[in-house]
Amino acid sequence: MSIRVEGLTKIYGEQKAVDNISFEAEPGVLGFLGPNGAGKSTTMKILTCFIPQTGGKAEVCGFDISTQPLEVKRNIGYLPESNALYTDMYVKESLAFVAGIHQIHEPAKRIANIIEQTGLGPEQHKKISQLSKGYKQRVGLAQAILHDPKVLILDEPTSGLDPNQLIGIRQLILDLGKTKTIILSTHIMQEVEAVCNHVIIINKGKIVTNDTLQNLKRKNSVNSLEEIFIKLTNK
Repeated sequence: MSIRVEGLTKIYGEQKAVDNISFEAEPGVLGFLGPNGAGKSTTMKILTCFIPQTGGKAEVCGFDISTQPLEVKRNIGYLPESNALYTDMYVKESLAFVAGIHQIHEPAKRIANIIEQTGLGPEQHKKISQLSKGYKQRVGLAQAILHDPKVLILDEPTSGLDPNQLIGIRQLILDLGKTKTIILSTHIMQEVEAVCNHVIIINKGKIVTNDTLQNLKRKNSVNSLEEIFIKLTNK
């Protein structure tokens, strides 16, 4: 398993943001869904070693997030919802900077491939501050996959994309999911139905379902993931 989570808990003061959750993820695209404040982003920040857990444990590619954080980070790519970028840098310059951090072999060749893959060609010589929100998302995604990680964690990756851009990024996620383990968090149910083969729904810090999309629809006798989501998170 690329990701293994056991009894993961995060407490802020008296609030349990994540409450004793366990799950596994393997190559493919896993939809990680839940209402605002359900614990999704907290879980993703723990898995990427941005914040420590209060209890439980997790492994990424066999490396423990608590004792081997550098190895975890080498194997993981992360696009946070906030997508913090160095806006004074040019697109190509920012990718070269990230390539240097990861000590990528033949960086120019890898950067050229990633620019083509993410559709950044027309914008590669612009400052990031000059880009539309959709293209800024593409830069964030390009930085996340530049070092060819085995695991990708994407928090609202299609935010701000127009319909044409959305189709391109959706296809990119599908292609990457053939060889990588991807955790995709989004509020757009159509996105999940288009790219995910497995779904976890979290509500109030607890996992309320963990199944294939096909099984979820069969068990709930509905054809819409949105209906299942509302049913499971309105309790």
